[in-house]
Amino acid sequence: MIDIPTNLTQFLFEQTTEKEREWLEKKVQSNVLDLMTAFVAAPRFLSKKIVTYDSKSKGSLIPHQVGFQVDGWNLIRLSRVWLLLHLPVQDKEQFIKNIDTLFDTAELNELVALYSALPLLPYPWEWLPRATDAVRSNMGFVFDAIALLNPYPELYFPELAWNQLVLKTIFNGKPIHWIYGIERRKNKELAVAVSDFISERTAAGRKIPLQIWRLVAPFADESMAPKLIRLFASELKTEREVAAIVCFESTNPHVHSLLSKYPDLKLSIQNGELDWSKLESIPE
Repeated sequence: MIDIPTNLTQFLFEQTTEKEREWLEKKVQSNVLDLMTAFVAAPRFLSKKIVTYDSKSKGSLIPHQVGFQVDGWNLIRLSRVWLLLHLPVQDKEQFIKNIDTLFDTAELNELVALYSALPLLPYPWEWLPRATDAVRSNMGFVFDAIALLNPYPELYFPELAWNQLVLKTIFNGKPIHWIYGIERRKNKELAVAVSDFISERTAAGRKIPLQIWRLVAPFADESMAPKLIRLFASELKTEREVAAIVCFESTNPHVHSLLSKYPDLKLSIQNGELDWSKLESIPE
C-alpha cells in the first residue's frame, strides 16, 4: 500500500466513533476485494458528518502534497480516500485495474471520492484521461471534485486541458481562486479566451466576475485599455481596485501607465494592502 501520512490517519480517526474506527481498521487488514467492497459500502457503516480541518493552523495532512485539503468533506468521502490508499500498489497493472473497476462501477459520491484521491495515488499519469473526462462532465459534483481545491490538474494537466478547466469554472459561476495553482498556471492563451469572454459579457450588458481579471492581468495590452478605463470610472470601489491591480501587474508600458492617475490605489498595491486575495470574498 501507499505510505500513508500519520496526520491523515490521525485526523480521520478523530472524526470517527469507536465502532466506525474498528470497522475501518478491520477493512484495511482484509484482502483487496473486501477493501474495494468497503469503499462502496462505506455509507452503511459511517456517518455523513462534515469534517473541518484548518490547514493554516494545523499544517498539511499530506506533507509532500500541501495542496491537498479536506475541509468541508463528509466523513464518508474522507474515509473512501483513506481506504483507497491501502490498496496494494506493487503490481502496477493490477492496481490500475482495481482503480479502473471502481471508476467504471461508481455512483456519483464514489466518483467524487475517486477524483479527490487522484493527487495521492501512485502512477499519476495513468489517471489523466479520467481527470480530463471529469472536466467535461455534466455532473456538477464530479466537476467540482477535480476542478476545485484539487492539486492534480495543476500538476498534470497539459495547457489545453487546464484552460478548459478554468473556463468551465468561470462559465459555471464557480470562484476561480478555488482552483489550486491558478496563479502559477496563468498563460497567454487563457488570457485571450478570458478577454473574449469579458468582451462578450460587456457587450451583452451582463455582470463580469471580477476575479477573472487576474487571468488577464500579466498579458493585458493596449487592446484592454478601454475596458480598464471604464473600470476606473466605475462607481464601485471594487471595480476600480481590479483595474488598478491589472494595470500594476501588466508588463505593457501603456497599460501600466494608466495607474499613474490613481496614486492612492498604486500605493495600496505597493504596500501590500490591495491584491487579488482581498477581492476573493466578493460574490461573483
